[in-house]
Amino acid sequence: MYQFLSSIRQPDGTPLLDSRGNVTSHLSGIFYRTVNLIEAGMQLIFVMDGKPSHLKGRELEARRLQREKNLVELEKAIELEDTERIRSLSSRINRISKEMVDESAELLQAMGVPVVFAPSEGEAQCAYLSSTGVVRSVITQDYDALLFGARRVLRNFTFSGKRKIPGRNMYINVSPEYIDLDENLQSLGITREQLIAIGIMVGTDFNEGVPRVGAKTALNLVRKHGDLKHALEAKGASFEDVAEVFDLFMNPPHRDDVIIARTPPDRARIEEILCSRHDFSPDRVSPYIDTLERIWGQNAQSSLDSFF
Repeated sequence: MYQFLSSIRQPDGTPLLDSRGNVTSHLSGIFYRTVNLIEAGMQLIFVMDGKPSHLKGRELEARRLQREKNLVELEKAIELEDTERIRSLSSRINRISKEMVDESAELLQAMGVPVVFAPSEGEAQCAYLSSTGVVRSVITQDYDALLFGARRVLRNFTFSGKRKIPGRNMYINVSPEYIDLDENLQSLGITREQLIAIGIMVGTDFNEGVPRVGAKTALNLVRKHGDLKHALEAKGASFEDVAEVFDLFMNPPHRDDVIIARTPPDRARIEEILCSRHDFSPDRVSPYIDTLERIWGQNAQSSLDSFF
């Protein structure tokens, strides 16, 4: 949702808005890209973030301060009528409300796509769905999913092969990445616990890391000392300071009562959300709903044929 709010904007840098001033960039991105992914043959489950862990306070505070700094700079850019700077700064100042999350979930469910609300970190819930075989892979840019135990992670998942540089009107070419947790652990000769140790020593969203310790140094330390406690002691650090972070990765909060139910797309509901509420063009929305209905019919027929 943050990605869509940053990238789907009008020429002056403002997000897409309906006639009542409600932001609709996230709904546009979710609807059109999800249909394209489904048409490409994917079966999707969306996971919504829950309440952030209290351990993430430092990271969230840093983001808040950066947002406030951007707001101050935006005011200056407006005074100077610096349109390029206004456009750049506007794309960095995004807020997602509970109403936006709930309506995004409502739209996905109307499209027939299952939605899971995580109790805390979305990557933790995704990792649970992956480790229990509910999903084949987790699509995320966040390496934390691997520390949480996701078996396979897909990164740089775009149709265009490009990714926007945050805060700048520039794009870079990116290649899809496929990361298999077990393959990488075997290749490195370490366990998942040791991978978590490396992450903690380098630094995560939940802790600052050990000064002057990068990935290679952290890998050598865990190979030499075996576990996080002894690796930290070798650098004069204390395991007790990060014990809670280690436990968070080893035993991430998740829902284990998830029931994945796929339903046919509800044309009337999709049109009500997008067109009636938010002024989307019915002529543009309708062909995408046609695609969802066609694919649902094909899948239903395929399941019926396999039964007989």
